[in-house]
Amino acid sequence: MSKGQLTRLNILSKAFELVYRNGYQTTSVDEIIASTSVTKGAFYHHFKNKDEMGIALIKEVLFPAMNKAMVKPLLSSKDAVKDLYELMEGLLIHNSFFNVKYGCPAVNLIEEMAAINPNFNKALTEIIISWQKAIGVSIENSISNNTIKDDVKADQVATFIISGYSGVRNTGKILGSNAYKIYLKELRNYLKTLT
Repeated sequence: MSKGQLTRLNILSKAFELVYRNGYQTTSVDEIIASTSVTKGAFYHHFKNKDEMGIALIKEVLFPAMNKAMVKPLLSSKDAVKDLYELMEGLLIHNSFFNVKYGCPAVNLIEEMAAINPNFNKALTEIIISWQKAIGVSIENSISNNTIKDDVKADQVATFIISGYSGVRNTGKILGSNAYKIYLKELRNYLKTLT
């Protein structure tokens, strides 16, 4: 990796940490620069403005991380009931990166920026569509393996699971991780209805 690439990655990594804790709109370019060892000139060499950096943060940091954690595991799933539950339990209970009081970085950005910035909306939509498709593959594989009823609608399951995840991440900011445990218990009950 070149020096320029390392500088860009450093900026995006520090920006991600600040945006995750404080929100996108309240995080300034000056704060991002202060948290790195780069100059203002170096920042603007890599990004023409804060929003360009924000889109890069979604595409180069958030999307790859979420793709690895939430999409790839489902693409080879043969038992959606088991695999979806384990994925959600892993994300909510066993993932040491996510802090309960800060929620999910993607969900936060969707709430904060999707309605007011079409470029953010487009980049964040790619994350959700990718996850929906992966859940759909998992459901379709399970229908083919006769582990799920053949009348289950993959798009409905995907929308339900993603909506539940988004909601419980936000609820957890207020009620703590106990909200995750309650959600997982009801998610297990829901998934059993698919078999």
